[in-house]
Amino acid sequence: MKIIVTGGAGFIGSCFVRMALRERWAEHVINLDKLTYAGNPDNLRAIGEDARYRFAQIDICDSEAVGRLFEAESPDAIIHFAAESHVDRSIHSPAPVIQTNFNGTFTLLEAARRNRIARFVHVSTDEVYGSIEPPHEADENFPLRASSPYSASKAGSDLLALSYYTTYKLNVSVTRASNNYGPYQFPEKLIPLMISNALEDKPLPVYGDGQQIRDWLYVEDHCRAIQSVLEKGRPGEVYNVGGNRSLPNLEVVERILQATGKPESLITRVTDRPGHDRRYALTNAKLTRETGWEPKVSFEQGLLATVDWYRNNHSWVQRVKSGEYRRFYELNYANRSE
Repeated sequence: MKIIVTGGAGFIGSCFVRMALRERWAEHVINLDKLTYAGNPDNLRAIGEDARYRFAQIDICDSEAVGRLFEAESPDAIIHFAAESHVDRSIHSPAPVIQTNFNGTFTLLEAARRNRIARFVHVSTDEVYGSIEPPHEADENFPLRASSPYSASKAGSDLLALSYYTTYKLNVSVTRASNNYGPYQFPEKLIPLMISNALEDKPLPVYGDGQQIRDWLYVEDHCRAIQSVLEKGRPGEVYNVGGNRSLPNLEVVERILQATGKPESLITRVTDRPGHDRRYALTNAKLTRETGWEPKVSFEQGLLATVDWYRNNHSWVQRVKSGEYRRFYELNYANRSE
């Protein structure tokens, strides 16, 4: 199989590319990535010389470039990770989120339709379901109640992808995953931000009371789920992917401090995010029933492995936390009340 992975230099996409080659899920992998702030070639340095791997620096909104690549490569499948994925960035500046997540997905779907690509997996998020009151969990038929420009853009792109199955019979499946964590994650999301700040004895900014609940999914488990959907998922269907481990954000931060040996005095409360969803919760039952997938890595194992990776890759962290990252950090945390 030859696959094109969009956003393959990002956190989840690069993990999928590495695993696809290591586990021989594909004979050839083409990584289509624009290399924005979160796309990092260092994430793929270990496979850079692999003859089965090719990198193409392309914006998914560039219909001509995308079309030329699809026509030249004739891939068997598209795995679509590329997205502006940070909620806070979507609040500060929603235009890039809409452009990339919705219009970019449209560009890819059109190219796949014109080139008769056999398989298309669209990777989405549990945030499209919005905040869910306990004890309920979202299944794939749960109403979409997006709360941020980011989640709204993903909900729209989900529906667009599914419409291409209904209207054009494009073999599309959609996955909706809970919060991912693991090595190589850009340190603006909760876990890598808190780990990197703790290791540097810097304040750990926690939104509001810190009692927002999230389900945590180790990134390699997520990639295995996507591969299961690629192989066994039914066209036109949605599949939830979760780690079966829900925790309040504050408890996650406290566990990180324990794992790094740092004091809880580093926790700093900051003004809460506008429209911050209180609780995400979803069920994997459909995915497990149809493909046999289940998460393998416990949160305790995954968190320790992630802390060890950030501790042992200080130079990677320092490179990605320079320049534009520092500007956004100041905007989002230091000056949040403004």
